[in-house]
Amino acid sequence: MIVTAAKHPQELWVTIEDTDIGFAAEHLPHLLTRFYRVDKSRSRAGGGSGIGLTITKHLIEAHGGRVWAGSDGVDHGSTFGFALPVA
Repeated sequence: MIVTAAKHPQELWVTIEDTDIGFAAEHLPHLLTRFYRVDKSRSRAGGGSGIGLTITKHLIEAHGGRVWAGSDGVDHGSTFGFALPVA
């Protein structure tokens, strides 16, 4: 896992990159949707409830920021990031 932070003119950008399983492009529009899970076969007991990214999105947006996610496909890891305004 690689975590980076960089100051841009009006924002602080933080990105988290991993080498985990990643996800197909078809899931990208839904990743920040409440209760959405990429792996539908996982139960709540063993795979979470699908609200973590939604909570993250709402917290970041409540502070005037934005959130994004991406992946080059299954077995190619994922990148998640957020930007917050700086004073």
